[in-house]
Amino acid sequence: MKITQISIFLENRKGRLSEVIDVLGNSSINVRALTVAETENFGVLRMVVDNPTKAIETLKDNGFVANTTDVIAVEVADEPGALASLLKVIDAGGLNVEYMYGFVERKVDRAMMIFRFDDTHKAADILAASGVKVVGESDIENI
Repeated sequence: MKITQISIFLENRKGRLSEVIDVLGNSSINVRALTVAETENFGVLRMVVDNPTKAIETLKDNGFVANTTDVIAVEVADEPGALASLLKVIDAGGLNVEYMYGFVERKVDRAMMIFRFDDTHKAADILAASGVKVVGESDIENI
């Protein structure tokens, strides 16, 4: 099971991140998780939102360069050592993590980790077979 991540390419200048978040907020799109990777001149804002279809349309309508990527979200206990255990499953499955980021879920005492793998389908199968709770789009919408 995969979810949709949105990547937005931004000039590395004051206020640009605020502009993106403002556009999304004004369109009633809720950001669930995000991370920013930057260089001297530009950055890549990666995020998971409650309505990725509406978000990508809104961003493009407002002049932002944005695209979507399949990622996997998994639940992990919000306690010491839980992420290490998850990473052992990933290592044992021979999976390559391209990048990851996380957030804590308010409704339950769990953390949510977002992973980009080089083979999303294989990763989802291995994680599910190992008993890891892989989260879907509807779970993200309902956080």
